[in-house]
Order: sequence, then C-alpha cells, then structure tokens
Amino acid sequence: MKNYRHQKIMEIIGSSEVETQEELARLLGEAGFNVTQATVSRDIKQLNLRKIPSSSGRQCYAASGNKETVDGNRLVGILKAGFVSMEAASNILVIKTVSGMAMAVAAAIDALSIPKMAGCIAGDDTIMCAIRSAEDIPAVKETIEKLIDSPES
Repeated sequence: MKNYRHQKIMEIIGSSEVETQEELARLLGEAGFNVTQATVSRDIKQLNLRKIPSSSGRQCYAASGNKETVDGNRLVGILKAGFVSMEAASNILVIKTVSGMAMAVAAAIDALSIPKMAGCIAGDDTIMCAIRSAEDIPAVKETIEKLIDSPES
C-alpha cells in the first residue's frame, strides 16, 4: 500500500502545485488513500521531497532528483548566469544560453523539478525542454521567468 501511495504522491506533485501537507493529504484522500498529516509528513521525508518556487511564486513540493539536498539558490544562480532567451514551439520550450552553459543550465532546470516539465536535452548553447502539453507552456515559461527575475538570496 505504501508503494502505491508513494507512486500517487509523485504523480500528484508532478501534475499539481502542492504547497502544504494538508493539501497533499486531501488530494490523496480524493484518490482513495485514507491518510493523516503525520503519514504524509513521513512520506515526504522518505521520498526526499523538497519545496521549490511554483509558477504562482509560492513554494510547492517537488522530487529532489537525488538523495542529497540540492541548494535551490545555487541552481537558480546557474539558471540566471546562463540564460539568454526562451521561445515556445508546440510543447517544446527552447532556451538559449551563453555559449557552453546549456548543459549546466539544463541540469539546474531538471534539478529544480519544475511542474509540468518532463525533462531537458542540451547542446552547447541551446536547451530543448519537453513540456507535458502545449497548454502547459505559459505556466512553465512564467515559472522560469519568475526564477530569473527573483532577487538574489
């Protein structure tokens, strides 16, 4: 049961901006999992979830991508340092970077676990980000723009 619940949590946070444990518990309840806030708290710890900036500017849960805690400020700094421009093409977001920075920026974007983004492929100065649907492009662009425009920490 726990493995199924963990799979559902990952599905929920991959498709929704979940800001609180209570909200996650409610969404799990709607999916047929009867859980308490304490159970959700343990699941968050076991799944090594972390909070990242959402498209609304608030913090939402996301997978960390690895077992070590990643410094979100450092990742945003890499994004800011390399970013030049971005343009949508269907459900692909093409990001231009400073020459030689695309791989680092793509790795930072992937580690930030931006909701509705499936992943990135990088060359020397260009990144292609696969977005789950063309309708999700504006939200992803807004999230990236907010990260780039965020004040230094």
